Amino acid sequence: MESSRELTRLLGRLGEGDRKAFEDLLPLVYEELHGIASTHLRRERPGHTLQPTALVHEAYLRLAAKDPPRWSDRAHFYRTAAKVMRAILINHARDRRRIKRDGASVPLPLDDVAAVYEERAVDLLALEEALDRLGEIDSRQAQVVELRFFAGLSIEDAAEVLGVAPRTVDSDWKLARGWLLRELSRD
Repeated sequence: MESSRELTRLLGRLGEGDRKAFEDLLPLVYEELHGIASTHLRRERPGHTLQPTALVHEAYLRLAAKDPPRWSDRAHFYRTAAKVMRAILINHARDRRRIKRDGASVPLPLDDVAAVYEERAVDLLALEEALDRLGEIDSRQAQVVELRFFAGLSIEDAAEVLGVAPRTVDSDWKLARGWLLRELSRD
């Protein structure tokens, strides 16, 4: 609870233009961001070249590049961090696809946070496009997917970040998984 208050206080200082607050922010969020990255990358395809530390550092550098960074609260910060990690993984998948000589799509395993995807390979770029479409229909469901899949948060943690009940996140998660499964099957 204390670290949550400290994070909110630091985010407020950042919003006021205090760049020193960003230096104080890293030790407070690093362990959680590293855990999220580790969980996510552990579920990626074997031989994935990104390491959790590299993913966290790249995400942190991108977050620091905002001038000045403006996050209204802890939830906003973690939603933004999840989106940044998502963008890094998408760019990594695009670069990998580009390197392939034949230009064929490279199937990437989707982690087990969605039981409906078990034992399926999903193209991360197709997932990105489907998630963008979901965001146009229901932005909270898209945020739940970002927080659960890309940031690796539990239902309870995602609920805290979004400021809603865990039951709401669970319902959004189920609906979003079904919608994404249908969309990805179509693609």
